Amino acid sequence: MTTEHIVVVGGGMVAHRFTEALRARDTAGRYSVEVLAEEPRAPYDRVALTSYFQLKSPDELQLGDPALWHDPLVTLHRDTRATGVDRDRRIVRVDGGREVAYDHLVLATGSYAWAPPTPGADLPGVFMYRTVDDVAALRGWVEERRAALGRPVRGAVIGGGLLGLEAAGALQSLGAVSTVIQFADRLMNLQVDEGGGEALKRLIERMGVTVRCNTATQEIRAGKDGHVGSLLFADGGEQLVDVVVFATGVRPRDELGATAGLEIGARGGVVVDDTCLTADPAVSAIGEVACIQGACLGLIAPGNTMAEIAVDRLLGGSSTFPGADMATKLKLLGVDVASFGDAFATTPGALEMVYADPVNGVYKKLVLTDDATTLLGGVLVGDASAYASLRPMVGAALPGDPAAWILPEGSVEKGEIELPDSAGVCSCNNVSAGAIRDAVNHDGCHDLGAVKACTKAGTSCGSCLPLVKKIMGTELEKSGIEVSNALCEHFALSRTQLFNAIKVAEVTTFSEVIERFGTGRGCDICKPTVGSILASLYNAHVLGDDRAALQDTNDRVMANMQKDGTYSVVPRVPGGEILPEHLILIGQIAQDYGLYTKITGGQRIDLFGARLEQLPSIWKRLVDAGMESGHAYGKSLRTVKSCVGSTWCRYGVQDSVGMAIALELRYRGLRSPHKLKLGVSGCARECAEARGKDVGVIATDKGWNVYVGGNGGFTPVHAQLLVEDVPDDQVFQVIDRYLMYYIRTADRLQRTAPWQQEHEGGLDRIREIVVEDSLGLGAELDAHMARHIDSYEDEWKAVLNDPVRLQQFTSFVNAPDQADPTLAYVEQRGQRRPATPEERAGGAVLIAPSTLEVRS
Repeated sequence: MTTEHIVVVGGGMVAHRFTEALRARDTAGRYSVEVLAEEPRAPYDRVALTSYFQLKSPDELQLGDPALWHDPLVTLHRDTRATGVDRDRRIVRVDGGREVAYDHLVLATGSYAWAPPTPGADLPGVFMYRTVDDVAALRGWVEERRAALGRPVRGAVIGGGLLGLEAAGALQSLGAVSTVIQFADRLMNLQVDEGGGEALKRLIERMGVTVRCNTATQEIRAGKDGHVGSLLFADGGEQLVDVVVFATGVRPRDELGATAGLEIGARGGVVVDDTCLTADPAVSAIGEVACIQGACLGLIAPGNTMAEIAVDRLLGGSSTFPGADMATKLKLLGVDVASFGDAFATTPGALEMVYADPVNGVYKKLVLTDDATTLLGGVLVGDASAYASLRPMVGAALPGDPAAWILPEGSVEKGEIELPDSAGVCSCNNVSAGAIRDAVNHDGCHDLGAVKACTKAGTSCGSCLPLVKKIMGTELEKSGIEVSNALCEHFALSRTQLFNAIKVAEVTTFSEVIERFGTGRGCDICKPTVGSILASLYNAHVLGDDRAALQDTNDRVMANMQKDGTYSVVPRVPGGEILPEHLILIGQIAQDYGLYTKITGGQRIDLFGARLEQLPSIWKRLVDAGMESGHAYGKSLRTVKSCVGSTWCRYGVQDSVGMAIALELRYRGLRSPHKLKLGVSGCARECAEARGKDVGVIATDKGWNVYVGGNGGFTPVHAQLLVEDVPDDQVFQVIDRYLMYYIRTADRLQRTAPWQQEHEGGLDRIREIVVEDSLGLGAELDAHMARHIDSYEDEWKAVLNDPVRLQQFTSFVNAPDQADPTLAYVEQRGQRRPATPEERAGGAVLIAPSTLEVRS
């Protein structure tokens, strides 16, 4: 068979999807592919561009399996710019005059960052926000200006859409002061309505970013040094700035198509039909450069769909573009935002159902048909946990009361809804519920990893994975295939069952546990789980007896390992209240050991960069001064965050600091299935963000409201009200029983929010058990917590008093005091941080750990 040659112009995400899909489906090797990429790197995840600032290397953003570019039928040219297309000769001209012949041409040139014509836009310090090189240049400028100015850099982002808020987050992560300038009347005006925009603005401003809407930038003015110095607005206002980022939208890169004589849409883009073909049957266009069904689409999901359609057509298929799913869900500056379907209620007769909680920064809207039964679209800001279930239901009837989907304590069990086969589950990869069912029922995919590999669902942004897992489990149950809840291959029991078995049998070592209830020698799943259960039941030291070998790396050395192999030191600071002498001591230790210091969101101070052999000497100084371990390394209580409360604040109605300290000292060292965080707010203004914690306590005029099941992380969930207006002593009893019941019944690594959602009867049933004592467990749960409180011992103090345990804190057996010679650091903002691979290789001035002499 003669191999036909395809040339893909563009090296972005859609070009990658096209190449990957063609090589996966073209099993006969009918086509070879040559990709012309303008950037000096392989296709990377542009959606995750902001994460560049937390990565070791830009290569970590690379898409898919690197082996694709070593396929003998695939050639990738980096740093290669196409300059023209001769459709008669079927060749593409590139820089340098070289010509590349094609049998079929695929234009995947994407779009470019557009900025309005603004005087001063060419000044040093003005940036676009589109590529890795853009963000690398931005980071270099901010770091350079901060060093030169000796103060935080003042940044402004022009544009308040998706990219603008991403750019503001990038500036903030670099330590700059950030302002978003938005011409429209609200942020993200193309995705959210007025109410959602206002909620988003409040949340963004809580993060420390200033927002100016209805503001037009008239001119960018230079400062005395010739760099960008200020912004002049159309209303006459002016703002001083040190860096400006344009994020005002994109335009399709259709110049190749235009010069080649292809039809261009009224608002740009190479016009294609529903098969992604242009008027020339030898040329396709996909992604943001394609004008399909009259529009250019700026999201990755429709771009991936076009790539798959182009491949299918080349291989003889008949697929056509079904229309774009423009639904979006993302986290901007830590705030969840989602928009789907007819978000602006443009359908005739559409009804809007709205729930708004400005105190907690939540806005939810459902758009329904005029009979309030069929879902047309929606907007979610601040809490987008229902997005994965709602988006596939667009066009379908919502079961029960639609309000249950947006109220804080909805009654609908969303995860158990039977989605139609046609419902989209993964919009990034265009995977339907039916495709997931087929993978389970016909392709033998009986675990989440297999379903992801087979369907690609959840392999991009990952927001659909909870729904994918739910559908998979339901199908397995229908087929009579047991959905195992076994802890691992060594224990047929679930964590809850194993907890109760150990409790009843009163066994105290892993050897006894596996002999009684398991088989084999254990693994990295069951060993830490059993270690946690033993610590929860008996409050025994994690390194005692045979328990040290059960622990994960962090628990084994009682410190969090960092990316360069050093560790963090985190002393407990109950409620954020700290004595001046302890502040001085922490500063002295950080200075003596050359440690990086950071005040955390949990209201304590972390010290980073301690070597293994340094941990005992650091902790001895802390323990001798009366401080103790903050358990930042354990699946246990981390922090209890508090506002200043009635002690100082004129709005406070209760002593939130006193309550926070009492709770932290009560639950310190409490081992559980996952980490625990608490918060205490002294009034309804909620400055401690208590409803984002596993347990949140909020003051009222009559006492305290207790909220439970709040989680941050990948799927944020607001805590729900458990009891209200209770006095101090009842607060302790309610939380005691809630935590102990959670510890006894939750699954391995299951946080409180999913545990509550999956508990039979939900929070109402949990309330019956822990508040009303419907099972008669109250006294037992109280006694268990009392044993924990009475037997608490600071873990680091115990280790310092045990010469045997201290022996494990050495970097090298034969040279216990020698520093690891592979460690290297660079100075940043007056402190040291780990050197990146590029800095090590590029001749940067490195600080070796041996030069950081410890001063006593």
